Amino acid sequence: MLTERQNLILKTIVEEFVSTALPVGSRVLSKKENLTFSAATIRNEMADLEEFGFIEKTHTSSGRIPSHKGYRYYVDYLVDKKINDPVIPEAFQFHTLITQKQIERETAVKEALKMLSSLTNYTSILLGPSRENNVVQKIQFVPLSESQAVLILITDGGHVESVTTTLPSGINIGLMENIIKALDKLLAGVRVADVESKLTEGFEYQLYEYISYKEEILYAMLKLLGQSMGNNTYMLSGKSNILKQPEFSNLDEISTLYEMIEEDQIIKVIDDATKETGLTVRIGTENEIKAMDNCTLITVPYQINAHEQGKIALLGPTRMEYQKIIPLLEYVAKIMSDLYKG
Repeated sequence: MLTERQNLILKTIVEEFVSTALPVGSRVLSKKENLTFSAATIRNEMADLEEFGFIEKTHTSSGRIPSHKGYRYYVDYLVDKKINDPVIPEAFQFHTLITQKQIERETAVKEALKMLSSLTNYTSILLGPSRENNVVQKIQFVPLSESQAVLILITDGGHVESVTTTLPSGINIGLMENIIKALDKLLAGVRVADVESKLTEGFEYQLYEYISYKEEILYAMLKLLGQSMGNNTYMLSGKSNILKQPEFSNLDEISTLYEMIEEDQIIKVIDDATKETGLTVRIGTENEIKAMDNCTLITVPYQINAHEQGKIALLGPTRMEYQKIIPLLEYVAKIMSDLYKG
């Protein structure tokens, strides 16, 4: 651990560099009101911090910038992760959005993601759970005509899938309604991934009176399930924000980073990050993808139901506003969890 004075100097270096994107010298630090030490003392402490690997010299300036080790120490020991005054205006905007009664949940989530990328100038990413673990809550039937109807599947995760189907020959609307009621009773509370086997088993017992329509019913249900069991819900907003960061002025570097996002490699990184408990901050090479060597990925889980979590993340440069972003992201995750409780 560093001394109290070294902590203060390192914290000031990180926050000055985050603010200006310029290397920080002892002359700049000596003018800071929170540093009451002499210029010589600051230079000596900076030399020690450099020797310890917390700051490093650039090729173009006599100033110093935080190293990945310096950022890691700053995040672990020097950032106040609680909501504080500078964050409150942004937090209020999210609260207002989420608590709008007239807005649908899916729309609220998308708008929250857009707002997050707009307020932070970073790329925001949302990763939902694999839908195969969702539980069937309701199966509904909406007639369109004498021969066509819409089947609707609603899960506990709030997902709604629908498919238009042609009624099998010999089935009228009344009979189809009875079949749907039987399906609803059979499948309520069953994991989406287990529906097919539950249906097959059901035709031997609960659905036996409808066995002559087994093929048509299975086809319609499996078509509905195919839509519902797609990959994790994945939303991204503010990808072009990366271009606004001075760290990413190199076209080759930005191209590689874009490819990583387009090929969905970022999903694996987010998934891996949240195997740990709670908020995770992966800095530079901790992301284990070359394209992210100069990036930080902050990931926070939010609760969807008793068994499922989603993840919300921010991707930006290692020169990130950690003091603002960490409490803000945790607040957004909290109100996202509240949204799913409602």
